[in-house]
Amino acid sequence: MRCLALAPLVWIAKGLARLPVRPLLSLSRALAWLGWPWLARRRHVIAANLRLCFPDMSQAGRARLLRANLVETWMGVFELLRAWYAPAARLRGAADIEGLDHLQAALAGGRGVLLFTGHFTQSELASRLLSDALGRRVRGVVRRHNHACLEAEFERARQRVFAPTLAKKDVRGLLRALQAGEVVVYSADQDFSYAHAFVPFFGVPAATLESTPELVRRAGAAMLFFHFHRQAGARYRLCIEPEWTGWRDGPAGASAALYMRELERVVRLHPSQYLWAHRRFKTRPPGAPAIY
Repeated sequence: MRCLALAPLVWIAKGLARLPVRPLLSLSRALAWLGWPWLARRRHVIAANLRLCFPDMSQAGRARLLRANLVETWMGVFELLRAWYAPAARLRGAADIEGLDHLQAALAGGRGVLLFTGHFTQSELASRLLSDALGRRVRGVVRRHNHACLEAEFERARQRVFAPTLAKKDVRGLLRALQAGEVVVYSADQDFSYAHAFVPFFGVPAATLESTPELVRRAGAAMLFFHFHRQAGARYRLCIEPEWTGWRDGPAGASAALYMRELERVVRLHPSQYLWAHRRFKTRPPGAPAIY
């Protein structure tokens, strides 16, 4: 399905994707300032999350972090466009990658690999940079858009640089991909209203999917922790860590808690580059008040 009305927007997106990081950051700062009055709902969610997760931070400190996160959220849009549309030459040498040997060793053994990560603002760009360094296309697990034309254009853009994506709830598709020896980037840190355990994330009970370790076991796959951030010098740093001890074989709730604990560890390093605009604590334990 091709939506002709989207064609001008696609050409603009392709043009923006060719810009260097620094001009895009300047544009992000301008959009965060100009869009402030129209982003009240998003600001409310971000503020609520920061208030819960950083209770010891001063109110002024949280306000600064909120403003920085709005800039990073806009920058994440441009980094998404860079992931989809930037020519390879524009991204060549843009990333320092630590632990690539862990991934290469797992693939050399004929195993599929689940790259377990979280919702950082540059998630798809990190996957693109990893694909380019690895020399093979990785797959991602995404939430499908309800608008058919937009979803078709998004998938068309993704398939320029990635293998076909998997829908968020397509467990069978994910299992088949891992069994076939593919690399799948997967974030399970969104709110889950089903098959979840309430485990601490920044000390707040967060509904977290329990079934990921069992899926990895069934697929005979490797799990590696994948995290990333943009550095001050406009370069990107990608890190691939070995599987956490006990994650695969522990009780489901304990494995979910370990995931949240490790994710919190890396989010604290660069908190402005995490997707705080997501209602992470929407599902609440019985009797707990709503947050948003």
